Amino acid sequence: MKKSVVIAIGGNAIQGPKEPATAEVMRKNLQMTASYLSKILDNLNVVITHGNGPQVGNLMVQQEQAKDVIPPLPLDINDAYTQGMLGYLIVQAFENQLIERGINRKCVGLVTQVIVDPEDTAFKNPTKPVGPFYTKEEAERLAREKGWKIKEDAGRGFRRVVPSPQPLDVVEKDLVKELMEEGVITVTVGGGGIPVMRSKNGGIEGVEAVIDKDRASSLLARILDVDEFVILTGVEKVYINFGKENQKALDRITVSQAKNYMEQGHFPKGSMGPKIESAIAFVQATNRQCIITSLEKVSEAFKGETGTFVIPD
Repeated sequence: MKKSVVIAIGGNAIQGPKEPATAEVMRKNLQMTASYLSKILDNLNVVITHGNGPQVGNLMVQQEQAKDVIPPLPLDINDAYTQGMLGYLIVQAFENQLIERGINRKCVGLVTQVIVDPEDTAFKNPTKPVGPFYTKEEAERLAREKGWKIKEDAGRGFRRVVPSPQPLDVVEKDLVKELMEEGVITVTVGGGGIPVMRSKNGGIEGVEAVIDKDRASSLLARILDVDEFVILTGVEKVYINFGKENQKALDRITVSQAKNYMEQGHFPKGSMGPKIESAIAFVQATNRQCIITSLEKVSEAFKGETGTFVIPD
């Protein structure tokens, strides 16, 4: 049987922080992403997840500019919008790579919903900035009219902040598992998935929130009970004392060591923190390993030659 793996690709695999937000840039980057990953897929049943933060933000800016012509959409619908768009681009990039290599294998993008708890404390304290910047006057008006929570963002203006609740379940998990086991390269849980809640009668309704994509990817990896969870990011290895003279790359760390480093403040919430949390959650639940590395080094990491391996105690 082929090894099963969930691979969470980072934001730079789609659009670099200083690159223009064009379709051409996304296609170019994803072509490169697919070229790296297609080299390791021969013996894998794989599910690929991805972020969508910049794309959702750009879409909200577009909608704000056109609000007098077409009303802006709720955030959960924008999550779905970008999940479908990026799924299409990622699948196409992989299909082209497979055709080039003469491999007959199917790919599919699956828009997925992720269950969150309406009682999650994140809903009482929204912290995730989304969308365009506003003046103080605009922010106060929007807060009154729409009930939005708005905060000042590092002196650059005011932005809407939304909840970032913990993911609890993936609605389409059985279909994802079936596709994976059939060998279909499945792109799903984009941007952490579309956040939804269960209503009292068991139905589903969308909620305006953002789910961290690494946490959702870790949840999916646990649900699918995969052999390995891989998080691709902008660095080859995880570091402690990152950016300082005494920075140190980590080759293999146990769950207990990872927790200790987190408590010591080595992994900030806005960067490596959620990735380490997600790795810990997977390793603890499955007693298997999680690899954190860069896209460019993914082949070497699969051979054990580089990357940071988070392993059981």
